[in-house]
Amino acid sequence: MSTVGDYLQSLPPDRRVAMAKICSLIRRSARGVRESMRHALAFYELKGPLFALESGEKSMTLYVAEKSVIEAYKEKLPNVDLQRQCVLFTDLNRIPLDSIEKIVRESVSARRERVAQGDVPTQAQLLEVWGLTEEDAKAPPPVVRISMKSHDEDMIEIIDDTDAPRSKK
Repeated sequence: MSTVGDYLQSLPPDRRVAMAKICSLIRRSARGVRESMRHALAFYELKGPLFALESGEKSMTLYVAEKSVIEAYKEKLPNVDLQRQCVLFTDLNRIPLDSIEKIVRESVSARRERVAQGDVPTQAQLLEVWGLTEEDAKAPPPVVRISMKSHDEDMIEIIDDTDAPRSKK
């Protein structure tokens, strides 16, 4: 899968809806993050990895790079794993979107402070904390699409796509 959208389309409906909600929330709440798909993990980066989202068969895991943020939610959310800096969601129908939005916003603020201080964790450091391998986080190879059209067919398409006025019947 080359994009998060492609990946979401490949998921069963219940997992697709749950993961799409969180992906959308992250994109909306974390201006400036870059989204990419890496081996079944949706990665969100802001001067390095900030979040990773993984969809399991019956659960979903949100990995958070900013340890201070995840520590603040230990008592507020069930299934917070401080050692791996993640939140496990076991009920895909009851995802606490308001808490996730706060985690996202606070993480972006914390990351910007760390960038200003020059104290940003590396991808390797975060992957170790998250219990993931470099292979899990490796960017997929680019998808190359080769057109099977002949040169003449391309010309026909170009001619058909012009803005020239067409006669009405």
